[in-house]
Amino acid sequence: MPRLGAKARAELPDSAFAYVDSDRRRHLPIHDESHVRNALARFSQISFEDDETRDRARTRLLRAAKKYGIVPIGFVSTQLRPQLKLPRGSVTFLLTDIEGSTELLSRLEDRYGALLMELRRLLRATVRRFGGREVDARADEMFAVFERASSAIEAAIAIQRAVRSHSWTDGAEVLLRIGVHRGRPTLTDSGYIGLAVHTAARVCSAAHGGQIVLSSAAREAIEGSLVDGVALRTLGSWRLHGLPEPMELFQVDVGGLATTFPPPRSGPSHAARGVVSA
Repeated sequence: MPRLGAKARAELPDSAFAYVDSDRRRHLPIHDESHVRNALARFSQISFEDDETRDRARTRLLRAAKKYGIVPIGFVSTQLRPQLKLPRGSVTFLLTDIEGSTELLSRLEDRYGALLMELRRLLRATVRRFGGREVDARADEMFAVFERASSAIEAAIAIQRAVRSHSWTDGAEVLLRIGVHRGRPTLTDSGYIGLAVHTAARVCSAAHGGQIVLSSAAREAIEGSLVDGVALRTLGSWRLHGLPEPMELFQVDVGGLATTFPPPRSGPSHAARGVVSA
């Protein structure tokens, strides 16, 4: 990586740095690919003023990584918060993603960061309330884990209701995709790895804004434990990108949330629709 001299550094705008502290000192330049890679490696060495400034810096850095086509392998919140204890064995993953985030960013510009921080506070509070733990938060995505599948479903419903009723920045409409999957991943020093993690991500990607989609494994894990008023609608069996076999997907139907959506965002292996109760 070429050394960034004092003159060249001074000529860069604040937006070329992941973190500008309250004394206007600028840290972690992200103006080109090599400096983005260096910033990813050095992020955990920076002393941030608080969690919010750290999260804003992470968001800027991850956005820069995406711009240069860099996959930030291992750059997860468990590395930055090693004291976080995550459950082992069979667990249930809950992933959220903002639908139409690029359009939202284009509309809000600098105000998008405030909306994202507001959303993360809502998500974190809800995940904690239902006994879950945050694993990672990247840009407009959040990854949480629960020991009980039923708790993950209840959290997903509460999240969608809270997002739907919240008054967002500039009257923006925030639509979350939520995917839920249960599996037995491997827990390493840098977080979870394994097919269960990839499957959870694919299930989330199959959902539409405002929708909660479950894998068949998550559905089996909540057999007989759904709260009153909640039903599961089968969406049929779908081949999700990168997974070896088709998977049956289910939609959570509950009062106060939308129930009509287009087919899952993937090519179907066959479509069988109906409503089942757990």
